[in-house]
Amino acid sequence: MKVINRYIAREVLKGSFVAALVLVTLVNFFTFSDELRALGKGRYSLAHIFEYLALLTPRNLYELIPSAALLGTMFTVGAMGNNRELIAMRTAGVSLYRIIWAVLRAGLVLVGVAVFVGEVIAPKAEQLAIELKATAQYQQVASWSHYGFWVRDGNTFVNIRRIVHRNELGDISIYEMDEHQRMHLARHAEKAVYADGEWRLEKIEETRFEPKRVTARSKSGMEWRSIIDPDLMNIALVNPNNLSIYELITYIQFLRENDQKSNRFEQAFWSRIINPLVTLVMLLIATPFVLNVQRSASVGQRIITGVVIGLSFILFERIFGHLGLVYDLPPLFAAAFPSALFFIIALLAIRRLD
Repeated sequence: MKVINRYIAREVLKGSFVAALVLVTLVNFFTFSDELRALGKGRYSLAHIFEYLALLTPRNLYELIPSAALLGTMFTVGAMGNNRELIAMRTAGVSLYRIIWAVLRAGLVLVGVAVFVGEVIAPKAEQLAIELKATAQYQQVASWSHYGFWVRDGNTFVNIRRIVHRNELGDISIYEMDEHQRMHLARHAEKAVYADGEWRLEKIEETRFEPKRVTARSKSGMEWRSIIDPDLMNIALVNPNNLSIYELITYIQFLRENDQKSNRFEQAFWSRIINPLVTLVMLLIATPFVLNVQRSASVGQRIITGVVIGLSFILFERIFGHLGLVYDLPPLFAAAFPSALFFIIALLAIRRLD
């Protein structure tokens, strides 16, 4: 029995990893085609595009593992059915539930891989990808840290502590250096707004450092001539999909302490908790379907069926997630309902097959 369990699990894992490789390659190909449109913008070269794709690959893999598990299971278990291996197993006394458990054991391995990639590798790699692309295209040295967003504009260094959205910034510090890299001007603005192709600073405190004296003054507002592009702010805009579970918890606490809405991030948190289990749901859906179809079903038919099921789940999950934000549904319910619904469908299919 252990031999059969290991055999089924090994074949499902092999099929899932092959499917994941194919899906990630397809996604990277389409992303590569899109990035070619930006080729030559600033210093954005072909080498930057390949590096950008490499950094995005962990995120793509994490998101595609459930679909890969679905397709891989339909391929491998379907092939076993075509080769009459499943009939031989059932004849030898292997129950339907034993076969499903063997498939789920492979799913547990995939869940472990998804959790590791999604929590350890993908968030940092995706942030580096965004920084790489923005820095290359806008030729500005930019980075994001716990001390805010930093960007270099020639001999000027800018620190932005708060980004409302790409056209509105808050708590901005500007440090201008002379040709000897000595600071001669420090400026702090409470707010910066981008309109009509230029930035405007509001509520400014300015300090000038001269050889023999330091002067300070206040201004209500002024035009800020900077080559900083609003698109560069995409580096620092907090995207819940780019945060790990720990970072989501920290940011949700920050929002609550500042009396800001956190539904979007709470929903992302529960989605991150539930997402690894989606892999098991996909396996539960695929197994009874494959066991119930005719042995003459072709590989193409299984591919189409797997794609339809996977796309249906993804579309339903995203639509319901947006509805949850629009109608202010409980974040846990909005994140868990699509997976729970497909899980119930899978259980009903298994019961009917039994």
